[in-house]
Amino acid sequence: MRRAILVVLAVLSLMSLTVGTGCNGLAGISGGEKMPLVFEADFEDGSLEAWEATDAEAWRIEDGHGGKVLALHKQSNYKPEVRSPVNINLIKDLVVGGFVLELEMHSTTRDYGHRDMCLFFGHQDPSHFYYVHIANQSDAHANSIFAVDGQPRVSIAKTRTEGTKWDDDWHSVRLARDVEKGTIEVFFDDKVEPIMTAIDHRFKWGKVGVGSFDDTGQFDDIRLRGWKK
Repeated sequence: MRRAILVVLAVLSLMSLTVGTGCNGLAGISGGEKMPLVFEADFEDGSLEAWEATDAEAWRIEDGHGGKVLALHKQSNYKPEVRSPVNINLIKDLVVGGFVLELEMHSTTRDYGHRDMCLFFGHQDPSHFYYVHIANQSDAHANSIFAVDGQPRVSIAKTRTEGTKWDDDWHSVRLARDVEKGTIEVFFDDKVEPIMTAIDHRFKWGKVGVGSFDDTGQFDDIRLRGWKK
């Protein structure tokens, strides 16, 4: 009897850990509601004052998604020192360590294998940052988590899907980063399991932003919870 009780308690303990840390136990802060809200934007005021882009001319406020949205409407006139995305728009004057970013994303380009939208984090300077590349197909340069560390981007994904299909609809995306554990998780729409994960300890703080490697898209309802640095 005592052994049976111990087995039940062990199972309940395991279930508790799974609920508290996400399905694969990687990012303990996936439930970011416990973290302070440090930034939000719905773009209804039509302002871009809170943003700093690699090329401001490539970004504007447009109508869409039942109101106003942030739009990357053309390619940025920007050439990074190392091979990495060219369309980057960072939240200005805000640096965070661990965080959870939630937003709505809408691809507005043609359909092809590398059709992508990106999220940037741990951004310390133009040659040192992480980014998430969400694309239709996975390969060495697409649909993965990348590190730019003074050299051309390198995939650091521990797990990922074979691709994340973009279409003409809006999609919900959540990115969670735990700097102590080094974990990174990306969730897409209502999928319970993350579409990609990584563990990396390089950049424990930095700016957060949105964009694309070389496509166009729209962003809305951005909410960032985290720990300011």
